[in-house]
Amino acid sequence: MSQKNETPVLVLSLLATLLLLAGGFWWFSRRLQPSDSTSNQAATPSEVSVPDSPQDLANRLSSGERLLTSDASVAKQAGVAAYAAQDYAQAVSELEAALQTRRNDPEALIYLNNARIGADPAYTIAVAVPIATSVNPALEILRGVAQAQQEINEGGGVNGTPVKILIVSDDNDPQVAQQMANLLVQYQEVLGVIGHFGSDATLAAGNVYEQGRLVMISPTSTSVQVSSLGNYIFRTVPSDRFTAAALSRYMLNSLQRQNAAVYYNSMSDYSQSLKNEFATALSTDGGQVVAEFDLADPSFSALDTLKQAAQQEAEVLVLASNTATLDPALQVVAVNRGNLPLLGGDSIYNPKTLQVGGESAVGMVVAVPWVLLANPQSAFVRTAKTLWGGDVNWRTAMAYDATLALAAALQQDSSRDGVQQALSRPGFSVMGATGTVRFLPSGDRNQAMQLVVVEPGARSGYGYDFVPVSR
Repeated sequence: MSQKNETPVLVLSLLATLLLLAGGFWWFSRRLQPSDSTSNQAATPSEVSVPDSPQDLANRLSSGERLLTSDASVAKQAGVAAYAAQDYAQAVSELEAALQTRRNDPEALIYLNNARIGADPAYTIAVAVPIATSVNPALEILRGVAQAQQEINEGGGVNGTPVKILIVSDDNDPQVAQQMANLLVQYQEVLGVIGHFGSDATLAAGNVYEQGRLVMISPTSTSVQVSSLGNYIFRTVPSDRFTAAALSRYMLNSLQRQNAAVYYNSMSDYSQSLKNEFATALSTDGGQVVAEFDLADPSFSALDTLKQAAQQEAEVLVLASNTATLDPALQVVAVNRGNLPLLGGDSIYNPKTLQVGGESAVGMVVAVPWVLLANPQSAFVRTAKTLWGGDVNWRTAMAYDATLALAAALQQDSSRDGVQQALSRPGFSVMGATGTVRFLPSGDRNQAMQLVVVEPGARSGYGYDFVPVSR
């Protein structure tokens, strides 16, 4: 081949080589830019669920600078705006006015108590609640915290230092709870956490608190798994083991029935824990669970399950549902129409049970950690009545006890590790709404459950009430 014919070929080869080198350089440079590496790629499953941004997480926190509830009076909005502007005197005035029109608002009272502290030194305690997704339970917990905070601060605080409350909105979602726990661990001013609401959220967040050496006291999470989270995890509510024992004994001794059908939510750690503990307790005591029905099953039918329960010779229906599956549990109550005796865990202790269950719920026995009517003249109950203008329930009482326990620990040592050490001492105790609060080495509270029964009454406003079981 002549040189004349070879020259175009060599030029083309050189151009092709340069293009390949340029393309390779571009590809390699793109690999060195992680922020752009996936811009034109399909998202992987782990990328679809993007965690909240730091600002989104910060917006879930408030000591008074933002509203976490959706329903607020003009005065309450003005109080929050003044708090955010650090005009604490104006915030106090507006929030006091807001409570004049709606005195049972614990968010407003917490912000008022915080505004009275202003910029002065304070011990900060966080409380994690599903205030955006499960408003009633969240407010019940906040009432206990607010009442305790007010009493502590009016009594001179903890060794002269007032207690400030930081409200955390976690949606009762395990992923959100874990993210908020990571944030609280970084906030060194937070010396303890009250929460979380459901056992799933508590288990997810508890591992973070344990690793971050920040005490958490749950007033409402009862799963037995919480006991094994670690040395920084406590609770003022008894575990499901106590609930299961109380329900089993009542079924066998009072009802004199042996065969139970259990309704539960397979997606809830609390619900599965209660189901399993009840099955164990009943078997130990001489009874048996003859059928189990998943309330979370998309094809769930109350009528079909009751037919199956009858075929299995069930003599008692046990509702181990959580808050998320209360509606299908109440369908069982409605369809059963009082035919078989009903037993329930503490999540059934809900105004909705009285409102929706109505006549069909009469006679149903529910195990709860505390009931107001068992001691209606206690100091806690009298103060609550004055403060909120009505009755409070076990969630309020347990949250109140958790707040007092943290304050008592802070009185001994105001460091994070010192709070944990104080709560863990064998001699630690504080008198709370539900009696003496002290903790086992597991962080659990050693306290028996109480039984209530649904009866006609006017106290709740729904025509039916939960009243203590006569022994």
